[in-house]
Amino acid sequence: MNSDETITWGELCQKTSVDLGSEQEARWLCEHASGLDTSEFGSGLSELVSQRCGVALREMVRRRLAGEPLQYVIKRWAFRHLDVMVDPRVLIPRPETELVVQVALDLMRATQQKIDRKLRIVDLGTGSGVIGLALASELPLASAEVWLTDISNDALDVARANLAGLGLVDGDVHIAQGNWFSALPKELENSFDLIISNPPYIAVYDASVESVVRDYEPHLALYAGPDGLDAHREIISQSSDWLATDGWLVLEIGHDQGASVHELLNQNGFGTVEIRQDHSQRDRIAIARK
Repeated sequence: MNSDETITWGELCQKTSVDLGSEQEARWLCEHASGLDTSEFGSGLSELVSQRCGVALREMVRRRLAGEPLQYVIKRWAFRHLDVMVDPRVLIPRPETELVVQVALDLMRATQQKIDRKLRIVDLGTGSGVIGLALASELPLASAEVWLTDISNDALDVARANLAGLGLVDGDVHIAQGNWFSALPKELENSFDLIISNPPYIAVYDASVESVVRDYEPHLALYAGPDGLDAHREIISQSSDWLATDGWLVLEIGHDQGASVHELLNQNGFGTVEIRQDHSQRDRIAIARK
């Protein structure tokens, strides 16, 4: 690499794309190192790279080449219309979870037409907060009270940062620490219009998990017992105590768990149960109504 302050961003971006084998990743890293957004970076390709920015970029390239996920390297990622902070304390947001949010939004918009009060929603095991924050920001202003819970205080620190970044600090978004429903005030029982969660659903002995996931993402948010369903069992068994009449439970599930989760929901007295697929036509979303 040329000495800092003698190479332009355009030249450095081209060299970085060769080092990484990806033009897109090189562009993202260079934008992040420069502190410029996409449009600003595009118009500044002829500008010289400062020493500070060059050092920052080299460190990010080193981490990426060592195998660290891009999202953790740049500490941010897009989720629906949000730009959120992510780091190794939380899972990396995935496109499949965006579909889970869309399903929940559709259900809550329909529910809003039938009630004359605020919606009450809880995102269990919120991690970075993306599910609950997406719902809070996409539903009409002041129309919903959203709770974000997690057993991990580290994860909740990330959720708090994302909440602050969205300017919803003074809104109807509440953060509570605890294991699943134990995080919630007891007086909220039988009051939630939506319980939503992307809980851990990988079996602890699953050898098919990619090394980049196994080595970098938090195991607490990935693994759930010998069959990957421990978290689903706990959430499903308690949900009826927390849902309002006609309230909805929406869960992300593993691609091979549709039949098992459907049976769990039936066993726990849910009358309306549906398993929906993701863009790859694989089971991904469980929906149930109290």
